Amino acid sequence: MTAIPPAGSRTAAPADGAPRVLLLHGLGGTASVWDRMTRQLGDRLALRDAELPWRGMAGTEWSTLDDPGRILADLADSSYDAIVAHSYAAGLLLEEYASGRITPRPTVLLSPFHRSRAEEFDWAAITYHLNDFHRVFEEALEVGEAGRYPDRHRRWLARQLRDQVGPYGWMRYFECYLRSPFVNLGAVHAPVLVLSGDRDVATPPEEGRALAAGLPQARFELIPDCGHFPMVERSEQVARLLDGFLVPSSAGRQGQSTYERP
Repeated sequence: MTAIPPAGSRTAAPADGAPRVLLLHGLGGTASVWDRMTRQLGDRLALRDAELPWRGMAGTEWSTLDDPGRILADLADSSYDAIVAHSYAAGLLLEEYASGRITPRPTVLLSPFHRSRAEEFDWAAITYHLNDFHRVFEEALEVGEAGRYPDRHRRWLARQLRDQVGPYGWMRYFECYLRSPFVNLGAVHAPVLVLSGDRDVATPPEEGRALAAGLPQARFELIPDCGHFPMVERSEQVARLLDGFLVPSSAGRQGQSTYERP
């Protein structure tokens, strides 16, 4: 599979010196998941997004690849100052950072899947993530534009998305999750902001907290009254956090120094 080009700029006229930021959506999502958040940011970040091969209803070709992380390695070149990744893409990105195929840079991880010890994976965890896989899609539809549809319609659509991802797509995601205890987090020498919703049915906030604790330069933010899609459910708060973390003037006002252009 060839490299996936960015879909294009989300910022019509970014401010001078605005950090160049790549947005990576999760499994079964699309680039539209960033719409509400980017409207809040104005011109302070030069945002670009990509429609990744695991986007919703895109087919299953990508899921037979031995190395899905290569897609991100081909995409996230040195022209980007920072990366924002959600869910499955966050896990793949961390692996690419740790392996050295992508140079770590200021990063925001939303709702990442992570466990610190292999012993934390038991049969109950596998059963939950397999049999309740559709619940993540139900949540995405509820908080997005499909929220106006009746519940039964959203439940049907969620199962259609689950079936479109298919067993191989699920395996790629869960393999990445299973590898998370073995990722060399100490090799990720970059500022990282980890965001988790307190009501996330897929990735409990304690996983995000543990991930931040294991990274050399990271902090954790809990988003209250929020599920697996903070950039949709709490777009204004997430935009503020990104602004404070990635925009140099905002970071300075908060006494932080989290962004430096290479």
